[in-house]
Amino acid sequence: MRENHNKEFKKNPLSIQIDLSKFTLATDQEKAQQDIMRESTTFWRDGMRKLSKNRLAMASLIVLIFIVILIIIAPSIVPYGYEQMVTVNGVRDKSAQNLAPFTYSELEQEYMDDNGEKLFPHILGTDHLTRDYFIRVIYGTRVSLIVGIFASFIVLLIGLIYGSISGYLGGKADLIMMRFVDIIYSLPDLLMIILFQVVLDQTLAPVISGIPILEKLGTNMISIFIVFGLLYWVSMARLVRGQILSIKENEYILAARSVGADTSRIIRKHILPNCISVIIIATALQIPAAIFTESFLSFIGLGVQAPMPSLGSLANTAREGMQSYPFKLLAPASMICLIVLAFNLLGDGLRDAFDPRLRR
Repeated sequence: MRENHNKEFKKNPLSIQIDLSKFTLATDQEKAQQDIMRESTTFWRDGMRKLSKNRLAMASLIVLIFIVILIIIAPSIVPYGYEQMVTVNGVRDKSAQNLAPFTYSELEQEYMDDNGEKLFPHILGTDHLTRDYFIRVIYGTRVSLIVGIFASFIVLLIGLIYGSISGYLGGKADLIMMRFVDIIYSLPDLLMIILFQVVLDQTLAPVISGIPILEKLGTNMISIFIVFGLLYWVSMARLVRGQILSIKENEYILAARSVGADTSRIIRKHILPNCISVIIIATALQIPAAIFTESFLSFIGLGVQAPMPSLGSLANTAREGMQSYPFKLLAPASMICLIVLAFNLLGDGLRDAFDPRLRR
């Protein structure tokens, strides 16, 4: 009776009833595909989920967070300054030169025996001027991280603006701007850095005199920021230009132009948000390069000025006494390797998680 009823089914033109005979049941394979479909998610949430599954990237992030916490908390716990020499009862302890890790000098030991007090240990020993080596490594790590992050921010800012303008305008403007980039890119980096350091060192000295913060940083560190801003933005500019050239031909850019949006708004609201993931990845990979460059400059004596320590300057100082005190080279060299490796692994993880060309 039901079969006859289905065959004789006639739908009223004004009815919303559905003729079930026109539908077929889903196969088992189609049901399985429906079960394994992912839930809808955003670009950033999906990227962070992929990043959290990358063990090397997450381990690198944990290491970097630990280093940042260490350089923030350690100076408030360790009762020594990076330029403070070891003193006992207000007298400089010359016997505290080049102490081994977790050891005390003769005067410190006598002071503890006589007064029954426990002095804070020298975790990594002392240097040739009786300064606590652990706190100098901490401040050197802080300097290197600040230089790396701030220099990368300068590179990002200049490269982002220059590459956005060049890629969006195109034509003769793009041709002229990119030829200027090629000229800078062809200059030998190390030679230009040394020349800029020498020239800026003499030029900036009278400018920063009387400004406590800048005087404490020194002309060499300020010169490093300027050199990075003048030379190392070309790679970022090329990357941003390439991304914009591929994005600006999309339909939504044409729609924005048709409603009268100006160039700056199109770049800020429509183009840059669509290539922000690639920019973040490039910036994350630029930080270890900046840290390594600063450490190298400090190693050859063109970095931060004494007594402010840097990982490169500490490694250079430790190199002179490497045969007698090899442990002094281990701490700054290990910190440089750890920071650079962690940033590189984190950058690779960000690229695998957020780069659209690598997304499955």
